[in-house]
Amino acid sequence: MSAAVPSVRRDAGLMGWQVLYEQRAFWRNRARAFFAFLMPIMFLVIFGSIYQGQTTGGGIAYNDYFVPGILTYGIIATTFINIAISTAILRESGVLKRMRGTPLPRWAYIGGRVGSATLTTIVMTGLTLAIGRVAYGVHVRGATLPGLVVALALGTACFTTIGIGIVRWIPNADAAPAVVNIAILPLTFISGVWFNTVHISAWLRHLADVFPIHALAAALQYAFDPRTHGAGFKGAELATLAIWFAVGIGMMVLFLRSEAE
Repeated sequence: MSAAVPSVRRDAGLMGWQVLYEQRAFWRNRARAFFAFLMPIMFLVIFGSIYQGQTTGGGIAYNDYFVPGILTYGIIATTFINIAISTAILRESGVLKRMRGTPLPRWAYIGGRVGSATLTTIVMTGLTLAIGRVAYGVHVRGATLPGLVVALALGTACFTTIGIGIVRWIPNADAAPAVVNIAILPLTFISGVWFNTVHISAWLRHLADVFPIHALAAALQYAFDPRTHGAGFKGAELATLAIWFAVGIGMMVLFLRSEAE
């Protein structure tokens, strides 16, 4: 057996412990857990109850449109927002630089943080789908499940890498919440997260089309739409997410290189 195999196993074990540590730190920080995990659920209950029984401009039930929309916001909150803010704090406190003096490889540390965010996203997704099904009768048909799973996976990967990479342009930890929310919130209103955007200005719709928020929301809503036929894949939106995933990887590499200098 190659000597590299035990080394990889050891590093993978360290990454597993890092995932566990990140999960404990996340859930023990009540404010962080609320804004990244519970707030999307709260929005689902509030808006889902207010508009229950109504339809969108597209002619489908509002909750069939809103559940995947709020799922989009939940994914962004548990990946992009959560990771960007916490990474900015770790950078300012010197933790990222001190990691170089520990036995934990950089890739295992990043993998642990990404793995923890992914676990949180999975739990949030399951809870959102359960509430949507039980409280509002919204469910995914088995035929469109493949499209839903691929959109969720691409969206999680996309916003996780961008969340790490954007820290390079966040000046300090205090500025992190403002920067990430300015980058996200305005786009959610023109990307179909909260309501159908068929009546907004054409130039705003075209602007939203460029960014991954609209791509993820549209891909998920397509999988939930009762009028959808086939496996639920929305090719153009999935391609946009894949492109932004590649951009996110580039941003993440640049950030990690800057921290290693």
